[in-house]
Amino acid sequence: MSVSRNHPALEPGRVGDLRTANRLVVAPMTRVSAESDGTATPEMADYYAEFARGGFGLVITEGIYTDAAYSQGYLNQPGLVSGRHVAAWRDVTEGVHGAGAPIVAQLMHAGALSQGNPHRDDTAGPSAVRPQGVKMPEYGGNGPWPTPREMSPADIESAVAGFVASAVNARDAGFDGAEVHAANGYLLDQFITDYTNLREDSYGGPVANRVRLTAEVVMAIRAEVGPDWCVGVRLSQTKVNDFRYRWPGGPHDAEVIFTALAEAGASYLHIASEGRNWIETARLDGGLTITGLARRVSGLPVIANGGMHDADLSAQVLGDGHTDLVSVARGALVNPDLPRRLAEGRAQERFDHSILEPMVTLDNVRRHRPADAPA
Repeated sequence: MSVSRNHPALEPGRVGDLRTANRLVVAPMTRVSAESDGTATPEMADYYAEFARGGFGLVITEGIYTDAAYSQGYLNQPGLVSGRHVAAWRDVTEGVHGAGAPIVAQLMHAGALSQGNPHRDDTAGPSAVRPQGVKMPEYGGNGPWPTPREMSPADIESAVAGFVASAVNARDAGFDGAEVHAANGYLLDQFITDYTNLREDSYGGPVANRVRLTAEVVMAIRAEVGPDWCVGVRLSQTKVNDFRYRWPGGPHDAEVIFTALAEAGASYLHIASEGRNWIETARLDGGLTITGLARRVSGLPVIANGGMHDADLSAQVLGDGHTDLVSVARGALVNPDLPRRLAEGRAQERFDHSILEPMVTLDNVRRHRPADAPA
């Protein structure tokens, strides 16, 4: 892999009204390392600040649960529900800002893919459809997913209200924006996905209906926080429990989804690949890519994800106009100073999957980091 001091990822970037020093973004990565009540810890504050010290232009947090009802997906997942949560996240945002980077809170409702929620014994989703696969042991789960109960109109209203309240809490905690998590098989993606959404009301059926809830969340947040605060949306076709899924309508479905979210007031779109290489998941018929289509249809800045630690791949994706910024997950875990390495022409540490075993906690990250990794 070649590296270059003139790499396009080192150029300044933009997401909404946020200006970034470069186009390298820390992707959301669940770390299940908060206190049992969802409060962020000092260790988490140092973890996020380390990416800013390493030169990343933007930091996006792990998925943060949005209400004390059905949203929490994992035990020890952080929340943005209580005053204690807000105060703890303020320490995180101050640390990241002090190191020179903006930070965005990813807001997540797990829906049917909840495997650790002390607030509820059952799960809820768009329809009573048992999720594919089994719970994820690296996040503390085991055994098959339960069948969720179908959400009522009141449940849907409550979920939207949770997203709005947590976005306001994020702003109060000093975050520079929020990213609505509508990817990877969680609640909003469950509504977008045809086989998990069998509803016959205005949220089911054609893709324009299935994306309606995500658009309503964005609109409701935008109405509360005003026009200038950054509100992004993360989308994916693949999921944590289904790597093969693609939107059944192909480019047509993509255009409907991207248009709806742009019209709802999104500041940017973040297209995730769920652990797969961008090339594998982004190609569409006719030479199009999903990220390039998102740029063209929405007119919004787009963040591409999937193997973007590879300097050659990220240079190609940026240089050929497929995206505006690139987000890095596993490569950032072992190279929290990846932007500095890229600028200085230094090699990266290789990712070792053992860093995620037996669980994806910060303790495991620290234990498996090379001895000479930056503090």
